[in-house]
Amino acid sequence: MKNEKITPRGRILKGRLVKRDAFGSATVKVEHIHYIRKYERYETRTSKIRVHNPKEIDAKVGDIVKIHECKPISKTKHFIITEIIKK
Repeated sequence: MKNEKITPRGRILKGRLVKRDAFGSATVKVEHIHYIRKYERYETRTSKIRVHNPKEIDAKVGDIVKIHECKPISKTKHFIITEIIKK
């Protein structure tokens, strides 16, 4: 991230920050609805997404955040936190 601006593109998701790591990394849990055809019902599924937590935003564990897809930052990080919706 040496003097490089990360530009968001692609998907925009909302989730809860569940873990903060060193070097500006974090994990966000995102819920989505999945339809089961056999039973004609819906279920809630969750995904854990690795994100970049910029120093300007510095989200804490438990915050509801908005994340944007961006170009790959590392092997597992493809999203960046753009704003804190609720502390």
